[in-house]
Amino acid sequence: MITLKSMREIEEMKRAGEVVAACHREIAKWIVPGRTTRELNDMIARHIEELGAKQFTKGYNGFPAETCMSVNDVIAHGFPSSRPLEDGDLLKIDIVAEYEGWFGDSCWCYTVGTPSPAAEKLLQVTYECLELGIAQAFPGNRLGDVTSAIQRHAESHGYGVVRDLLGHGIGRQLHEEPEYEHVGAPGKGIRLKEGMVFTIEPMINEGTFRIRIDEDGWTARTADGKLSAQFEHTIAITGEGPLILTAQ
Repeated sequence: MITLKSMREIEEMKRAGEVVAACHREIAKWIVPGRTTRELNDMIARHIEELGAKQFTKGYNGFPAETCMSVNDVIAHGFPSSRPLEDGDLLKIDIVAEYEGWFGDSCWCYTVGTPSPAAEKLLQVTYECLELGIAQAFPGNRLGDVTSAIQRHAESHGYGVVRDLLGHGIGRQLHEEPEYEHVGAPGKGIRLKEGMVFTIEPMINEGTFRIRIDEDGWTARTADGKLSAQFEHTIAITGEGPLILTAQ
């Protein structure tokens, strides 16, 4: 069942989103070659606490860290590690924070040092996919209007849109209804209504959309070993249009 939020509740949720956005702004200053994702994870964990919020990821279904750190061909759910980041790496950092019982969720993709032209293009197209999806998130539209805009743009550049990892509703729980793939047809799917709050989080692969999961049961990689990028915002559907709760 989809839970609609009042404007008061959306304003309360925005505070959780602001914590996540603040963490992204802060960590962007520290992403350089030679630093490890474990160091970055620990910085974020401290910053969440300093902002009066709680981390949620560590311990969630056994996940071992406060953030997801996914490098290069890792699409999502990567573990922080002691491997130093290298010049040209693509790093996706997914941060979840709980503030006064509400959740905020946003993933951002960062370049380490100087990216290759191929990585830079993938990054740009993936961000454009997020923007195009958000631009369709108006009351009365269908969820397929959001997802088809993402799919068309990514595939027009020869990229694959991950199907197996989903966008989701969010509120008092991290994962609420609806859960959905970032592909579809315009005019199809559930109708968007004021008060709906969900993530838009396209995961765009340089090659095939297919994935494989490591033996740890979490780390999702591209099946062909090529690069993957992701950008994610938590958004609310309002009468004025989409409201980005994790805006940086």
